[in-house]
Amino acid sequence: MATAKQGDTVTIDYVVKTEDGTVVGNTQESGPQQVVLGQGQIMPKIEEALTGMEVGAEKTVEVDSDNAFGPRRDEMVIDIPRANLPPEPAPQPGMQLQAQGQDGQPLMLHIVEVGEESVKADGNHPLAGKDITFDVTLREIKQAA
Repeated sequence: MATAKQGDTVTIDYVVKTEDGTVVGNTQESGPQQVVLGQGQIMPKIEEALTGMEVGAEKTVEVDSDNAFGPRRDEMVIDIPRANLPPEPAPQPGMQLQAQGQDGQPLMLHIVEVGEESVKADGNHPLAGKDITFDVTLREIKQAA
């Protein structure tokens, strides 16, 4: 039976969990995901696990925070004056804002606290600083030409 190798397009299903077992992502809602192995489209540890797998095979892959979404960085939590925000909709904890980073790239911020004069927003990925586990199932292999 064929096994997945670099250059192949593979179709996978996955469930992502945090250390405490909380499911934080899966393909049940979005459908299976296609990935070309060797193009850096997924985390290296997941790609490494998929390489050599056969269709129907399942693996559990643990990815430490440094190799997942990186460490939490305190400097990514900032205060934004409310005067710099549009009046509507009123800011609420959990709301997302798009800002421009110092490098000019778009940056997603999550409001974590709302005060009278400012809001505290976090630019860290919600899974930054967390080890995660992927339960991956290989559904299909389209071999590279």
